[in-house]
Amino acid sequence: MGTDRQMRYSHALLLLGLVVIGLSACAPLPVRPGTALQRAAQAHRAQVLDRIQSWSLSGRIGVSNGHQGGSGGFTWTNHPGGFRFVMRAPITGRSFSLDAVPGQMACLAGLHPQPVCGPDAEALLNDTLGWRIPIAELRVWVMGLVAVGSPAKLGFTPNGRLASLHQDGWQVGYSDWDTNTQPVSMPRRIIARKPPFSVRLYVEQWHLGRVAHSSVKSGG
Repeated sequence: MGTDRQMRYSHALLLLGLVVIGLSACAPLPVRPGTALQRAAQAHRAQVLDRIQSWSLSGRIGVSNGHQGGSGGFTWTNHPGGFRFVMRAPITGRSFSLDAVPGQMACLAGLHPQPVCGPDAEALLNDTLGWRIPIAELRVWVMGLVAVGSPAKLGFTPNGRLASLHQDGWQVGYSDWDTNTQPVSMPRRIIARKPPFSVRLYVEQWHLGRVAHSSVKSGG
């Protein structure tokens, strides 16, 4: 990591007062390619979630660049036109927000006196914070789905639950699921890695909107 990016990353942690610690990891589960029935069940799950255009989740997040890491609370709200991501420091209560309309505009507020905006959310996070987070893909991965546009390799636990997803050089692991969400179960613990970068999410609460009649195109 370059010195300038390292400084931006450290500056963001100090500004927010984020706890410099990662979320605890769970022991990995055995993973296998999955049977035809399991893959079909995952495809059906993707079809259901494609028709839910609005959702939100909240919990804890840990971000690391391989040298430093910060964690805090977060909320993520998705709607048909875009999304809003908010990260909060556990001690200071300070926060920053990312509002984005994919392919059009993204604005980062809370770190500077004025919002910082740009055409791409991932580039904005990288340029402003030094965080290499594939936010567009993570928006899909967090739901336990494959992002459109590139091939992916899926792995399943012996009981048929999605356990891992490899796409665009990132390895995404799902070590726990919330089986109380409706109409389908949702991931509770997610970790996305592309050395030296990693993002850990622990979802405390999911809110899924109603199932729409028209389908929103995405991968499964």
